[in-house]
Amino acid sequence: MISALLPLAEATGHAVEAAHQAAGGGITSIIDTFGIKPELFLAQAVNFGIVAALLWFFAFKPVLATIDERKKQIAQGLADAAEIKLKLAATQQESLAALQKAQQEASAIIEAARKTSKEIAERESKATADRVADMLAKGQQAIELEHKKMLQEAHGEIVRLVVKTTQAVLTKELSEGDRSRFNEAASRELANV
Repeated sequence: MISALLPLAEATGHAVEAAHQAAGGGITSIIDTFGIKPELFLAQAVNFGIVAALLWFFAFKPVLATIDERKKQIAQGLADAAEIKLKLAATQQESLAALQKAQQEASAIIEAARKTSKEIAERESKATADRVADMLAKGQQAIELEHKKMLQEAHGEIVRLVVKTTQAVLTKELSEGDRSRFNEAASRELANV
């Protein structure tokens, strides 16, 4: 490639030399002093331009594109991280709220269970007291019935003893007619008891 550019550089060099001679040869003396050959200088400048263009299109431009892409990815990652942080905070708040609600519901359930158990205990206690009172009342009635029965039996026994005693006393002193009336009256009295 360089050999293809040499004729171009020589032609350019001759054009530069002709321009310098027309200008008065001031630049020529500087070029001669430093040993610069214009045709090689021009070829090197063209070569440098070509290499610079190749580096720009095939090295720097892709590297810059990769750098820009990475910057975008980093910016997106930071934005996603901020969004995730916000979502995490919101989720933590929701979890805390749900936990507080669950605690309140649990407290309400426990309180309801306590209230229900207290009501059941009171109801059972009242039912037991009612049964005991009922049993006492029935026992009292049975005692009263037994007392009345015993009094009736005692009354009947006393009446029979009085009648027998009276009959025994009266049989000795009463006449036969008085005795029979007295026996009839005693029999009626016993029948009424």
